[in-house]
Amino acid sequence: MPLTGMLAIYYRIHPERKILFGNKEGYKQGDSIYFTISGRNKETILTEQAAVTYFLKEQPVEIMTLPIPNLQGEWFTSYGENIWMVIQMQQVDNREYSAKPAGIRLAEFHQIGTAFGYEPKSISSYGKWKALWIDKLTAFETGIEREAKEKQSEYNRALMNFLPYIIGISENAIQFLQESERERRILETDQGTITFNRYESLDFPVIWTDQLVYDHPARDIAEYIRSVILNNDKVEKTIAFLNDYQQVAPISVFGWRLVYARLLFPIHLFDFIERGFTTPDIKGLEKIIEQQSVFESFLSEFFEITGVDAETWGIPMVHWL
Repeated sequence: MPLTGMLAIYYRIHPERKILFGNKEGYKQGDSIYFTISGRNKETILTEQAAVTYFLKEQPVEIMTLPIPNLQGEWFTSYGENIWMVIQMQQVDNREYSAKPAGIRLAEFHQIGTAFGYEPKSISSYGKWKALWIDKLTAFETGIEREAKEKQSEYNRALMNFLPYIIGISENAIQFLQESERERRILETDQGTITFNRYESLDFPVIWTDQLVYDHPARDIAEYIRSVILNNDKVEKTIAFLNDYQQVAPISVFGWRLVYARLLFPIHLFDFIERGFTTPDIKGLEKIIEQQSVFESFLSEFFEITGVDAETWGIPMVHWL
């Protein structure tokens, strides 16, 4: 059932044409583009994300996707065999915002996010990394072993061979995190804030509503660094980002430990494997396995590269890297 019918009936939106924005399909009317998000089994999550989005909209943040209610004033619309949320993106001039360095933009975004009135329940990972990581590792270990038994293939055999490494480095990260949770050298910048599910940059003037979560700022800092290293960008890009970020929001000893723990936990491997459950990619797996040695090399020099005196500050090192 075409979603243009839903937009016309329930939102009085009559798109001029369908367009692709990145990998998302949108419907253009005037200066706005409308996107649909499946809300099935995600109503609570999307409602919290909508509240966060409207908070940011009231601040000096150019939020370009905004959930809109239907004609009955409801966030969700039943149509066909699904439940939908509609988000609106308006085209604006974002040149002044984009001119700021990435580190400064993210730090300012985090500062705004700390003023959010309450900690959401469904989209918050603040203080919950250990439990979430244990659950993720357990689920993926079970899933990988099940897939290998049910579908014998070159991809699944290679993934099973890689599984002990995934378990080992994940357990190292969990142990490092557990030790870091006892760290008491904290700053005001360690409070919870609005973050992204998988942050890479704010270079594009689009913040998708369904990518917003609530967490420690270290989440976004680590994910930006991860994206730099995995994209084979120069280490200087990471250093410049961290220097710029700390002009606005200094990183505490506790914060540095969380950044390192998150980098050590192989989130990028889990993301790849999750896609592989539906679309196995043996060449992609071989590439990401090979790439991991480069990532490990960076982690072994992380504190030296970033100018953090781990020995003086009593930050334990992962010596096998």
